[in-house]
Amino acid sequence: MSYRVGIINVTGFAGMEAARLLWKHPAARITSITGRSLAGQRLGDAFPHLAVYGDMKIDAEIAGDVDIVMSALPTAASAEACAPFVDAGIPVIDIAADFRLTDPAEFEAWMGKPHPAPELLPRAVYGLPELKRDAIQAAKLVANPGCYPATSILALAPAVAAGLVDGPIVVDAKSGISGAGRGSGGGFGYSEVNEDVSAYKIANHNHQPEIAQELGALRDGVRPPVTFVPHLVPMTRGIHATCYAPLARPVSTAEVREIYRDFYNDAPFTEVVATPPHTKHTLGNNMCLVHPVVDERNGMLVAVGVLDNLVKGAAGQAIENMNLMLGLPQAAGLDLPAVYP
Repeated sequence: MSYRVGIINVTGFAGMEAARLLWKHPAARITSITGRSLAGQRLGDAFPHLAVYGDMKIDAEIAGDVDIVMSALPTAASAEACAPFVDAGIPVIDIAADFRLTDPAEFEAWMGKPHPAPELLPRAVYGLPELKRDAIQAAKLVANPGCYPATSILALAPAVAAGLVDGPIVVDAKSGISGAGRGSGGGFGYSEVNEDVSAYKIANHNHQPEIAQELGALRDGVRPPVTFVPHLVPMTRGIHATCYAPLARPVSTAEVREIYRDFYNDAPFTEVVATPPHTKHTLGNNMCLVHPVVDERNGMLVAVGVLDNLVKGAAGQAIENMNLMLGLPQAAGLDLPAVYP
């Protein structure tokens, strides 16, 4: 059987990356795609790297029957587009941030606008299989994690779940330019970002409550204090998160790594590595590499996570969730090596 996939907003980076990855999927094929600004054009004309799709056209709305829908619209616009499919019983994966936060009041506080479909929030499952595989398999609405939170949560989850850390968590994270999306406006041209690193939305980024929410769910439901500082670096893809947390008790690096390896023993796309990982080690594939170290002199855990923000941080994660929702092998279509150099 071949499942029919619809992509809402294939013209964004996450949407077009989903199309690239799905081309060789063994059990799913794209049958309908939409784009707000390019409706009527052939996909391959708009994006020549997707010319393999032949005469497939970008429509204004999802056309024909589909078995599952992915939405790559901007936050707030996505929920409105997803709602009719959810109501019709069609599985939906939202790559935007509309269904990540469980509290609509928190959504409004961080996003600056009311939630467009608060009645759907109780039905949404946070789509990080390393933490919620069983729930994703039973879900009809999955909230794809943000790229920064996916990296940070995976770097910290084993330590939080085991009670190894106690106290405020600091996440110092860097992202490539593609994380801002195609429609992000000025400030992201070559001459502006080349030879430059900058912090932004310091301790005020909407991914901060997402990280705290999901880490809190791992340990007694109490959210740990999280300070999150993102940085923009002059590369196309990649997330690098260095996470710091005070240890609750003395523990060695060897012990911590054993806890991490046990935690991710059945996770095909998260690997605990012995040396500090580079963003290029995950370029183009669906892996997250995690490297925990204990700073014994200061009683701190330092955990590094890296992934490709357009794959494990967006489209690849969406396909991983799709596989679980449709009862397919979790790694179907995603067993790709990284692109190097």
